[in-house]
Amino acid sequence: MAKTLRLDKLLSNMGYGTRKEIKSVVKKGWVLVNQQVVKDSSQHVDPSQDKIMVNGEELVYREYIYVMMNKPQGVISASFDPRVKTVVDLLPDEYQVYEPFPIGRLDKDTEGLLLLSNDGKLSHELLSPKKHIPKTYFAMIDGNVDEKDVALFSEGVVLEDGYKTLPGQLRILKSGEQSEIELTIYEGKFHQVKRMFLAVGKTVTYLKRISMGNLKLDESLELGDFRELTAEELEILRTR
Repeated sequence: MAKTLRLDKLLSNMGYGTRKEIKSVVKKGWVLVNQQVVKDSSQHVDPSQDKIMVNGEELVYREYIYVMMNKPQGVISASFDPRVKTVVDLLPDEYQVYEPFPIGRLDKDTEGLLLLSNDGKLSHELLSPKKHIPKTYFAMIDGNVDEKDVALFSEGVVLEDGYKTLPGQLRILKSGEQSEIELTIYEGKFHQVKRMFLAVGKTVTYLKRISMGNLKLDESLELGDFRELTAEELEILRTR
């Protein structure tokens, strides 16, 4: 069954103005559906099938958007917050009209790969605890990370509340008073990476997510920058 929408709602969602502004544009005869001038802005259209022209410009309809962001510190992983800037606030109006939301979360002081979309089905698939989607982080650690920690993480770490994490893969990049590591985990408990290191007596001083599933952060993205996923990247996410 075709998915139809009111013309004014569709154009409003696509950023063509408020419902009132669109009603005026339609009355002036500037909107065509399948080559026919439309005078009623409440008319239903099928944006995936109908050819819609607004003031000579063809409307290109997309139901979903998929955005990769290199999340900076200082913004929260939420769609809206009255007090603090959110990751959605970093997006321009042409993306905002799709009402995207972050898929999963990164702490306010954590950087790196964050996906934003309005595709609830994909979000559910990526976040479902049953799926155990791997997430890899780069971290700087205050404390000497050694092979003993690698072994502990590979068995799962008991957190301060008694919860034992799933096994994680810890790779040491640099060991010393200030260590650098990569850690892959298969669940997303609150502050999990930080809590895992606290459980072995060490503190995370910097944290950045570098991959989710088989999707890797585009390192050419500066902090706060974003771009849409390529067709290949979207396929990677969906086929996992």
